[in-house]
Amino acid sequence: MPKAVNVRVTTMDAELEFAVQPSTTGKQLFDQVVKTIGLREVWYFGLQYMDGKGYLTWLKLDKKVSSQDVKKENPLQFKFRAKFFPEDVAEELIQDITQKLFFLQVKETILSDEVYCPPETAVLLASYSVQAKFGDFSKDIHRPGYLTSDRLLPQRVLEQHKLSREQWEERIQVWHEEHRGMLKEDAMLEYLKIAQDLEMYGVNYFDIKNKKGTELWLGVDALGLNIYEKDDKLTPKIGFPWSEIRNISFNDKKFIIKPIDKKAPDFVFYAPRLRINKRILQLCMGNHELYMRRRKPDTIEVQQMKAQAREEKHQKQMERAQLENEKKKREAIEKEKEQMEREKQELMMRLYQFEEKTKKAEKDLQEQIQRAMTLEQERRRAEDEAARLEAERQAALLAKEELAREAENQLKSQEQLASELAEHTARIALLEEAKRRKEEEADTWQHRAREAQDDLMKTKEELHMVMTAPPPPPPPPMYDHVDDNSDSEENTSTHSADLQMEGINDHRNEEDRLTEAEKNERVQKQLMALSSELAQARDDTKKTQNDLLHSENVRAGRDKYKTLRQIRQGNTKQRIDEFEAL
Repeated sequence: MPKAVNVRVTTMDAELEFAVQPSTTGKQLFDQVVKTIGLREVWYFGLQYMDGKGYLTWLKLDKKVSSQDVKKENPLQFKFRAKFFPEDVAEELIQDITQKLFFLQVKETILSDEVYCPPETAVLLASYSVQAKFGDFSKDIHRPGYLTSDRLLPQRVLEQHKLSREQWEERIQVWHEEHRGMLKEDAMLEYLKIAQDLEMYGVNYFDIKNKKGTELWLGVDALGLNIYEKDDKLTPKIGFPWSEIRNISFNDKKFIIKPIDKKAPDFVFYAPRLRINKRILQLCMGNHELYMRRRKPDTIEVQQMKAQAREEKHQKQMERAQLENEKKKREAIEKEKEQMEREKQELMMRLYQFEEKTKKAEKDLQEQIQRAMTLEQERRRAEDEAARLEAERQAALLAKEELAREAENQLKSQEQLASELAEHTARIALLEEAKRRKEEEADTWQHRAREAQDDLMKTKEELHMVMTAPPPPPPPPMYDHVDDNSDSEENTSTHSADLQMEGINDHRNEEDRLTEAEKNERVQKQLMALSSELAQARDDTKKTQNDLLHSENVRAGRDKYKTLRQIRQGNTKQRIDEFEAL
């Protein structure tokens, strides 16, 4: 049994390994890849490999893998990549997996500067790629530095502005926050809708010469063939839509394009190598086929895919709406729990304050009672002292009377009696003065006792009010919510392909298109704001040729589709004559 060959296929986000038989064709391998990744929009993609001479080549599906000039490695290396590009991603790309593969591939060509992207657009695209990766911005999750490991901008853009890595991240974060509520799949689509308006998007460039030997670029894309001057890949000078071409052929290095307009001469150019003409022919045939398909009613298969995609999108929207609803409910419950906890803490604090106030009132009451008792004792002592003095006064009066009687009865001498009388009189005066002082002291103590009694009664009333006040309500109950050749320079090198144009609708509608920035006012404002913001940090000495060409196009009011309308003006003959004159 023939020995199996190990094959590694690298898509934009995965590595797949297969063991294939020597008899396995390119189509069988291709079918195995698309089945593995769940891709149905297969017409855009192909398998790319490095041939024995170091050229990137597309695997021929109708030939055996082992018969093609794949670089001898173990395992054999292939890249699954988009070979053809849609005209309008929003209208044509159906599956999420297709959008994701295009998003990753287009992003890589922009970051590597293979496709020129102006700085302000690069920053806006970076914010969409961040939304596609992280989803909605959350300051609790996306801490400063969350973009550190991500490659976000072309190196050219970084070098042209005097901004640190952190300052770039801050700007991208601001725009990331603008995309709140956008699904990751929608962020990828928004990225592609803006990227497809870039002048170099989806264009395959080839070195060619006209009959005069002038070196030019031939651009092959979804809309037709465009001719570029050697120093400007952004602005085509002449364009030929697929609808004007009826036959493409080449003989050795001479490439011949026959227009539908019989009055126009053949469009002839020369490529430096035979293998380049073979690649040009393959790309022309594939792009023309897709150009025709887009201008005819959808096949049953595509209709079914679109219906399924709509259903899946509707289901996702419903699921997201349900998720958002659950999230809102959860947030509401969390807020309610937080509110309850705050109220509980407030009640606990009030209760604590209430208890402290009660303790203070009780303490004050005890002090008042103690003070009242002390005053009462002092009052009693004063009364006792007053009574004693009264008794002494009465005794003195009695003695006085007795002496007076004795004076009368015994007729003592006048001096002795007067002396005794004066002595008793003086003593009586002293005793009366002492009595008066004691009575005043007793009145003072009695007054202070009454004040203490009043304070005691007031304190008792306050304590009674505190003790009889309704207790604070208990805290509310807490609830937990569960919730993606062998092509030798042989002599028999003539190839030809007829391009059919029957049955298509509105075949030049691409000339009426507007860029996403023109259609979408929000994108337009975002790009203007970014342009103004970046202008302050831009180092104009580091502008590249493409930057200067882009600035000139903007100044002249040109964009991809306005240029397309301009380079297709006049009949086919006029444009071919113009090409020959370059």
